[in-house]
Amino acid sequence: SASRLCIMRKLPSVLTRTLTSGTSASARLPDMSEVRSKLRDIVGASTNWRDHVQAMQERKALHTLLAKRQEDLPPRRMKDSYLEVILPLGSQPEIREKYLNVHNSVRFGRILEDLDSLGVLICYTHTKQETQQRSPLSIVTALVDKINLCQKIIHPDCDIKFTGNVSWVGKTSMEVKMHMLQLHDGDYSPVLDATFVMVARDPENKRPAFVNPLIPEGPEEEEIFKQGELNKLKRIEFSTASLLKMAPTAEERNVVHDIFLNTLDTRQEGEGTVSFRSRKLPPNSVWMEDAKLKGLQICHPEERNIFNRIFGGFLMRKAFELGWATACSYGGSRPFIVSVDDIMFQKPVEVGSLLLLSGQVCYTEKNYIQIRVHSEVYNANTRENHTTNIFHFTFISENEVPQVVPKTYG
Repeated sequence: SASRLCIMRKLPSVLTRTLTSGTSASARLPDMSEVRSKLRDIVGASTNWRDHVQAMQERKALHTLLAKRQEDLPPRRMKDSYLEVILPLGSQPEIREKYLNVHNSVRFGRILEDLDSLGVLICYTHTKQETQQRSPLSIVTALVDKINLCQKIIHPDCDIKFTGNVSWVGKTSMEVKMHMLQLHDGDYSPVLDATFVMVARDPENKRPAFVNPLIPEGPEEEEIFKQGELNKLKRIEFSTASLLKMAPTAEERNVVHDIFLNTLDTRQEGEGTVSFRSRKLPPNSVWMEDAKLKGLQICHPEERNIFNRIFGGFLMRKAFELGWATACSYGGSRPFIVSVDDIMFQKPVEVGSLLLLSGQVCYTEKNYIQIRVHSEVYNANTRENHTTNIFHFTFISENEVPQVVPKTYG
């Protein structure tokens, strides 16, 4: 149920803080543009594309500020990284256009961009050293573990509030939990919960770097921290369970075999033999190979992040929009996003790259459509393709959708 999906962590009010230190909780909350300019200040990134190379060169000198061991860094609490940020769609109509879709609700792809920026800033807040103006760390998104939505429609004319904090820390990685709420009748009600994993690297973004340890306070925070540890173990388990490393389980083999038998054409003439090659589509079904959409994106400097690579939020937005279009054309009616799962950022995307996206319906059940979007970069000089991301989106369609059926074993 929706209420189960969005268990809002009732963090104590002492956590409430804004980007400008020293201001009270009742002060004006920062907005998304302030989040992005704050990030540029922290790493010394230039707003001018041509000056950017110089700014990145200057970051090399920050190597000396890196900790040699994690033990040398002061421990932090969850409330130290807690941030609240406003997206003033209600009170500032001029920013509404950027967030508006044709159905007069909020573009979810834009929300993914905002979550990505906020997640990085929360991690910089956790690792901030009072004496240093610039951070020697390059903090990048490694994984979107989960985003669950508990509202179908995000309204384009009501203020949105994001809250979040670091919820678990390893040696060089941090888990961030974020919540999004929207203002209705004077109250903020939950819209989504998100869990991101960020990694810290050296100033040149080449090697891992240590981050401040996290000390949970009280039973509730210990529970959140323990969950972060479990999430990490689950991810390790998941990565070793790849079909390239491990055979399918007996249950998986049976599922695949049942689908296969279901598509054999038994009406063939001859000696009563059935050819494995002759397959028929069950009623109200679509072959998986016919449920695809492709897209191409040229990665312009406008879409770069503070490290001169393509911004992860932009990649998520483009993949989501292709996923939505795939679900829309497959189901024949408007799909609504329900959940985002396991977005792995395998390789950074350079400015100037050709980004090839392919959306694929990979599972259906009643009104639900599961979409996998594969993104790869094509290098025109070497003529090679490299996978950068794989995205998983779950949509619910207004009407029941046909069943998707795989044709090949793969």
